[in-house]
Amino acid sequence: MTPVEQKKAAAVRALDFVEDGMKLGIGTGSTAEEFVRVLADRVREGLSVIGVPTSERTAKLAGELGIPLTNLDDTPHLDLTIDGADEFDGALRLIKGGGGALLREKIVATASDRMIVIADASKRVATLGAFPLPIEVIPFGAVATSRRIAEVASAYDCHGRIVRRTDSYGVPFFTDSNNFIFDCAFGSIPDPDGLARELNLIPGVVETGLFIGIATAALVGTASGVDMIEAG
Repeated sequence: MTPVEQKKAAAVRALDFVEDGMKLGIGTGSTAEEFVRVLADRVREGLSVIGVPTSERTAKLAGELGIPLTNLDDTPHLDLTIDGADEFDGALRLIKGGGGALLREKIVATASDRMIVIADASKRVATLGAFPLPIEVIPFGAVATSRRIAEVASAYDCHGRIVRRTDSYGVPFFTDSNNFIFDCAFGSIPDPDGLARELNLIPGVVETGLFIGIATAALVGTASGVDMIEAG
């Protein structure tokens, strides 16, 4: 299967874990959108669920396709979150945030009993870091914050360009929470656990794209089908 077909296959397989009456976290990004589309088909067939979207983009698509939606204030406990990942390793540690929704994605995922990642085979890596690590920071003092991020990263043997995200026209990107994202091209992250812990202690850092100890399983589309990887 092509990567697009692998994404679709993983999204379809994720429906096996969705039960009638569930409260679902719904992720952001191209793979999560495949899940939104197949979930909408099941809703039209009579499946009763309610979703909490992790971004305005996901909310718009899900609403257009007829999936009932709520929010975490009204529904603070969720049964399951289905979301994609930019990278994941054998311990189901993730890099997320390529779609710019990492803060809301992490809040929704940790409000859920389970998080299942859906991905194509290219997202599985031996060592995290080839995909630039997104870090969400508040605008005030962002340059000082980015310098501190570089210092902490260096202590964890992570080196590379740290740049504020812009769109394809060079316009500065703002998250749905009106924060900046710095993308950190480390290439390799030898100690994701330690790096995540220390980055989250920096004043001005809202959240990092390192999702550690959150995903319970991954459904990975491959050339021959869908593999399931469960957290150890």
